[in-house]
Amino acid sequence: MRVSWARLGAAHEGLLPLLDAVERRRHDTIVDPATRDRFLLGCALSRLRLGERLDVPPADVPLRRECPHCGGPHGKPRLAVPSPYAFSVTHSGGLVGVAVCRGAEVGLDLEEADAPLDVDAAARTALAAPELTALYARPSAGRQAAFLRVWTRKEAVLKALGVGLRVPLRELRVSAPEEPPAVLSWPRQLTARPGVGMADLLVDGTHPASVAVTGARGVDVTCDDGTAALAAYVP
Repeated sequence: MRVSWARLGAAHEGLLPLLDAVERRRHDTIVDPATRDRFLLGCALSRLRLGERLDVPPADVPLRRECPHCGGPHGKPRLAVPSPYAFSVTHSGGLVGVAVCRGAEVGLDLEEADAPLDVDAAARTALAAPELTALYARPSAGRQAAFLRVWTRKEAVLKALGVGLRVPLRELRVSAPEEPPAVLSWPRQLTARPGVGMADLLVDGTHPASVAVTGARGVDVTCDDGTAALAAYVP
């Protein structure tokens, strides 16, 4: 599996022709410039990496963004044609990531290590009781880093399963940050509980990220920097 990272500075108008009509409309309605650039980079990097595997021009990669619940164009992006490839997009602050996997569903999550965060409030929402107890057993200075590691693991798993945050995070329990990533208990809403393999990543030596793959025990990840490819892209 390949994970590509890009930085916000790689966004430029030359990437706009890569977007299809649905993506372009969504892009043009985003008011905040940084959010708009993150969306553009996620679309463009996905298309570049999938185009390489499908052997088609990036702009011709057939993507679908239909929400399975309301039919709106904001669901998890997927290939619109049968393909062995699945992918996942994440973004936080000045970073965007895309994971592409063959033969399994994949989820990728990234968080900024130094972003302002109310750890207490977030932990009460996201952590199971044993996880919360373990978090507060740590020195206060290390709690945000520990929480973000657990959070990225949970987000990656739920993205891989395609359920997002529609199930209680507190019922999805994962291993402690210092331990190899693993799911310890599942939310009761998930009647189908496939094996999930995970890997922890660290972007720029600082920002925690996690990737999860369904039907796997171990995850072999190759990471690369997609910033240069995006910055140099000419349609």
